[in-house]
Amino acid sequence: MTSHPLRIAPDVAFRHAEITDAPSFAAALTRNRAYMRRWEPVRPELFYSVEGQAARLTALLADRDAGRAMPWVLADADDRVIGAFTLSGVERGPYRNARLGYWVDAEHAGRGLATAAVGAVCEAARDRLGLHRVEAATVTDNTPSQRVLAKAGFERIGTAPGYLHISGRWRDHHLFQRLLHDDPPAG
Repeated sequence: MTSHPLRIAPDVAFRHAEITDAPSFAAALTRNRAYMRRWEPVRPELFYSVEGQAARLTALLADRDAGRAMPWVLADADDRVIGAFTLSGVERGPYRNARLGYWVDAEHAGRGLATAAVGAVCEAARDRLGLHRVEAATVTDNTPSQRVLAKAGFERIGTAPGYLHISGRWRDHHLFQRLLHDDPPAG
């Protein structure tokens, strides 16, 4: 994948996240707050503000520059954020792995956007980052996200009790992985 936006639908681009996306992130996360509540940690009010998103993006882009993360957004025809996809915890050496997290705006769910974007993330993980594996986890009752992962070539590899503190309590998660290639680690 190049640094240019990738059209994954006629009205939706998949592109790198930038600090200038902070206002759009704040609006999208506020708009989707109730929708995503069952799958997200409890967040402080600051998280939903432009300032909170600018701070979050500053840290995330520093991780990108250090090779520890890769953040992307889905943007509508007006370049407003309608989803986010992030590889985090990028590890090199013999592991060559990263964790995938993502969300799509409720108004755009069910269009295949998440599946297409997860495919683009895995392509970038393999071709640009040289990773062998991408892992993801979903709350056990998040069947829409589990369908996305299955369609994008992930396999379920187990269940982790009390994996993340989501929606105010420790929640069990199904664990998934996608192996990207069988080549030995480069360098």
